[in-house]
Amino acid sequence: MKSDNITLTLNPVTREHRAELLRHCGFVLWLTGLSGSGKSTFAVQMQKRLHLRGMAAFILDGDNLRHGLCSNLGFAPEDRSENIRRVGEVAKLMAEAGLIAICSLISPYQADRNRVRESCRRDGIPFAEVFVNTPLEVCEARDPRGLYKRARAGEIKDFTGVNAPYESPGSPELEIRTAESSAESALASLMDLATDLADNFARTSVSGPGYGI
Repeated sequence: MKSDNITLTLNPVTREHRAELLRHCGFVLWLTGLSGSGKSTFAVQMQKRLHLRGMAAFILDGDNLRHGLCSNLGFAPEDRSENIRRVGEVAKLMAEAGLIAICSLISPYQADRNRVRESCRRDGIPFAEVFVNTPLEVCEARDPRGLYKRARAGEIKDFTGVNAPYESPGSPELEIRTAESSAESALASLMDLATDLADNFARTSVSGPGYGI
């Protein structure tokens, strides 16, 4: 139950102050796609390249988070929605702190992804959705952990793409068609998008008497 007896604590160190310190703003980059589409691979490579450019980034990976933050959630639609809500809130906090939050999750429902987008918009956090568009047959052929095989055999229920739906993004900021483009060109497009987002606040200089603390 939500408590009414809570008050927001105002922080005198603003988003602009953190952008000046880090020389880039924080934002949320949300990678969605089927299991085996390449989301995690792109996220890892992006984080490496951003780090080499002196940009602070952190990956929020769906599987990793289910070991801790979301370990009490299953894969029913309501659990999936709560999973995305939690990750979205953590990503916003990271972006508020000035980090680049790279979220790599199947996140199969458009409504859940839209809620994260809208929540970021309300709080002034830059958000971009990236659709890692890999055909189901390609993902199944890769099947690095044998999950599709187990799902087809009925051993895994509610597996996205097999016995649970995946709703493709209608208007993502970037769509990567992995069957039609090389990994290098896809990474270049991702880095271009990240650079544009990072410059959002970095162009703003902090002026005035100080931080008020």
